[in-house]
Amino acid sequence: MFQILVIDDDPAVQILLKRMLEKQGYEVVSANSGEEGIKQALACHPALIICDWIMPGGMNGLEVCRHIKAIPELSTTFFILLTSLDSVADRVKGLDAGADDFITKPIEQNELQARVRAGLRLHQLSRDLQIQKQILEAELEEAAEYVRSLLPSPMTEPLRIDFRFIPSRQLGGDCFDYYWLDSEYLAIYLLDTAGHGLRATLPSISVLNLLRSRALKNLNYYKPSEVLKALNDTFQINYQNDKYFTIWYGVYNCVQRQLIYSTAGHPPAILITVKSTNISEVKLLRTPGIPIGMFPKISYVDELCHIEEDSTLYIFSDGAYEITQSDGKLWGLDNFVKMVVNSNHHLEQIVNQLVALKSQGSFDDDLSILQLKFN
Repeated sequence: MFQILVIDDDPAVQILLKRMLEKQGYEVVSANSGEEGIKQALACHPALIICDWIMPGGMNGLEVCRHIKAIPELSTTFFILLTSLDSVADRVKGLDAGADDFITKPIEQNELQARVRAGLRLHQLSRDLQIQKQILEAELEEAAEYVRSLLPSPMTEPLRIDFRFIPSRQLGGDCFDYYWLDSEYLAIYLLDTAGHGLRATLPSISVLNLLRSRALKNLNYYKPSEVLKALNDTFQINYQNDKYFTIWYGVYNCVQRQLIYSTAGHPPAILITVKSTNISEVKLLRTPGIPIGMFPKISYVDELCHIEEDSTLYIFSDGAYEITQSDGKLWGLDNFVKMVVNSNHHLEQIVNQLVALKSQGSFDDDLSILQLKFN
């Protein structure tokens, strides 16, 4: 049974509405003032509220409506203003305050019944949508937690690897991994699938499982360009799946201190080598190559880099620098590189500065940063 709250300072109107509505099978609760009505609404969470617009002293109907609509637990409650005011300007005021409908005095029984039935249908629909939204959000959070569970643990020996992964408001397509190919060679990669939601996440997880299990047979996993070519052959976009992805993939030989890498449309990694107290050498590690899946039969190239002592490598997704600031301008890669160079190799400091740059509460895209210290 639906519960309806009637807020009116006139006892005669309360009684009239109570009788009309109870004949229709509704449970009716009454309040004599706006303040009392809000307390009743918080206590019983009615499906519908009928509130008089003009009540002497205290809160009027518009104020009650604004207050009720600001309470999340009452967001689906249908609010009807009872009024003798029928000008367009007055109705605009009521709608701006959050009112869903109006009933004009004197009250006509058939009109009351019809508007209440319509209001309760909308209330039920809003409740159903809210429940489905909560279920969907819970499922997306479970999916995000599953993605986080697949990520590797930080490493301390023989090099130090740390990371930060901050998902956006939606489930995204960032994924990364690092693992030993043998006792000397470490594979490292970070990929970013275009778009958001499960359609972006599923290809990322597929790539992670494929590379981690080395399921691509007859492939030289020590040669990044061949890995990217194999991924491109495997994950071609089609009419059913338009999700391509970018990737930075490298293999580090910890004995010879050599890093061989290849990229497919991904932002460059930043290699910072400390030369002296006040001097650091900065290299951007990137090779030419289009994103994985866009075109078939694409070849990729390798580059080799010697890793000196006191070097730090940063691998990241574009969510680290494609940040809209409060002035509406995009922050950009150049600014991100400068910030990383000046961060003194403190990963938490980098992330805190990125969060401070964001004008809204959460990022529009996933933010992933890998930090590898070769000290």
